[in-house]
Amino acid sequence: MPHHYSRAQKAHQESQEGIRLQKVLAQAGFGSRRKCEVMITDGRVEVDGVLVTELGVRVDPQHQEIRVDGSRIHISDKHITLALNKPRKVLSTMDDPKGRWTLRDIVGDKYERIFHMGRLDYDSEGLILMTDDGELAQHTMHPRYEVEKTYIATLEGHIGGNVCRRLVRTGIQLDDGWIKLDHCSIVTQNRERSVVKAVIHSGKNRIVRRIFGAAGFPVTQLLRTQIGPIRLGDLKSGAYRVLSAAEVNALHKAVGL
Repeated sequence: MPHHYSRAQKAHQESQEGIRLQKVLAQAGFGSRRKCEVMITDGRVEVDGVLVTELGVRVDPQHQEIRVDGSRIHISDKHITLALNKPRKVLSTMDDPKGRWTLRDIVGDKYERIFHMGRLDYDSEGLILMTDDGELAQHTMHPRYEVEKTYIATLEGHIGGNVCRRLVRTGIQLDDGWIKLDHCSIVTQNRERSVVKAVIHSGKNRIVRRIFGAAGFPVTQLLRTQIGPIRLGDLKSGAYRVLSAAEVNALHKAVGL
C-alpha cells in the first residue's frame, strides 16, 4: 500500500498536471478504466467541445467541461457499493437481448451507473459485488491484487483429502495452463457426493468448475460466499444490501487503494 507521503505527492502532481481522462470517467461511474478507455477510442467523449479519441489526455475536471455521448459528466465523491446474492439462472450482466433475468432485474433503476465487479456463471449462485466506483472496480478485478474468492462446491463422487491437498500444493493442468487452489477442505460427504470449501484468487471463467471437473469430480452446485473481506452472510437469494463504510474501507485496503 502506498505511503501517506507518496499519496500526497501523487495528489499534488495530479493537481499540477491534470488527471488522465479515463480515470475521471471511472470516478464518475462509467465503469472500469479499461471500459472508459474503450469509450474514448470509440469517439464518445468530448473535452471543452473537442472530441478526444486518443488515450493519455489529462484534464482538470473542476475547470473543464467533459461530455459523454453529449451529456456533461459530474464527479461525485459519494459512491455506492452493494453486495448481491445472485440466484441460479440469472445472468451476471445488466441487460440481455434475449430477455433473460439479469442483475438489473434485482437492483432495478435506483442506482443509475452501478455495474458488477466480476461475474458468476449462469448456473452458479452467491456473492457479487456491484458499485458505481470505477476505480474500486478496476482494482478489485485486476489480477495484480489477487483478491481471494471463497466457494462452497457440491461435487459428484467421494473426493479424498489427498485430492484436495494436491489441488492446493501442486495444482492441476487445464487447457489454458497450470492452476492451484489457495485452500481446499471437505465440509461433508457420502459415497455419491462431496461438499468442499474452495478458495482461489484467480478470476478466470468457470475456474472452480473446471478445476474439479479436471480432477474427476464435476461440480453440480456452486455458491460463492466471500470476496476479499466481504462475506455473503445471511443475505437471501435474490436480495442485496449496501456495504457499510467499514466494509468499503476494508475492500479498499484489500485492493491497494
